[in-house]
Amino acid sequence: MTASSRSSRLQKTFLRYQHLFVAAAPIIFVAAVVLFAPTEGSGMSYWLEYWWLFFFFLLGAIIVNTVGISGSAMFVPFLIFIFPLIAGYDLDPPTLVKVGLISESFGVGSSSIAFIQYGLVDRRLALSLLAGAVPFVVGGAILSFFIPEPLFHFALGVALIAAAYLLYVADLSHEEPAESDEAVSADGGADPELPDDDDKLGPAGVGVDEDGGVTRVDRDGDTYEYTWSGYLERFANYGIGGAFQGLAGFGIGELGIISQLRTKVPVRVAIGTNHIVVASTAVLASLVHVFGGSFVPGAHSLSLASTPWNMVVFTVPACTLGGQIAPYVSNALDTDTLTLGVAGLFTIISVALFLMAVGGF
Repeated sequence: MTASSRSSRLQKTFLRYQHLFVAAAPIIFVAAVVLFAPTEGSGMSYWLEYWWLFFFFLLGAIIVNTVGISGSAMFVPFLIFIFPLIAGYDLDPPTLVKVGLISESFGVGSSSIAFIQYGLVDRRLALSLLAGAVPFVVGGAILSFFIPEPLFHFALGVALIAAAYLLYVADLSHEEPAESDEAVSADGGADPELPDDDDKLGPAGVGVDEDGGVTRVDRDGDTYEYTWSGYLERFANYGIGGAFQGLAGFGIGELGIISQLRTKVPVRVAIGTNHIVVASTAVLASLVHVFGGSFVPGAHSLSLASTPWNMVVFTVPACTLGGQIAPYVSNALDTDTLTLGVAGLFTIISVALFLMAVGGF
């Protein structure tokens, strides 16, 4: 057996049983936290204090992963505005950052694997977007040590209002995925003209013609056609979004997906591809925020000892589960519903950010 065939078999096996791997991740995380994490309390009363966060973060994770944006875009406003009404006290900014980053990393990572399994991720497009965004993410994270936080929130609110406006007025309609009239089978499908990859589940595959047209088939046999043109517009949006991702912990998913939709990438493929970029840049921004503060005088840094572990033992499983549910929700909704949902969510988040900014000035 060649190395290539072994790699294909491993990839297909991982995708087939990815639910088991994803399910094991939060279990291992929670067990490690309960057994080894430094905490400020102990006993069942400590660990069960925030059980109700599970349901809020589950709903939030489904929403943000369905539309392909950063989890912190919803979690942070929730922790600022809703959490105090239930818990009776406010969380300080470092705690907001830690809970948001830890929860988002599991939720987006989980959903990314699910979208890959479904065949809705364009890896070439994701890698190009990620390569262009990385310098801006790092620069924005470093800049966050010097620019006042209210200014970050206000600028991002303006950007999201503009993004919502574009989604409402721009012609972003796409054809629904084509479905064959014949039954589609694994490893070949009913139509020999459609691409099929042996290392993907079902009839999933990707083909590129000599004119640069991409034909993508997902695991259900639905077909999507588009091109890779529009790099400059996507680079601009992901660059600006990357800077905000570094500054405030979210932004690249919210602004970046617009450029994919405007350059005629099908909605479901755009959402799936956006997940890879959001997940990767969230991890990168987290590393810079955690370790960068040690090298910048007066900058903030995150401490494991002050992490509210009794919160994340519920938010991490919730986000992981929500990430797995999101691709099925995405596949069940039509294009118009997804587009309007994204625009409405942007509007809600921008209002929350303006309120945060006004309160901080």
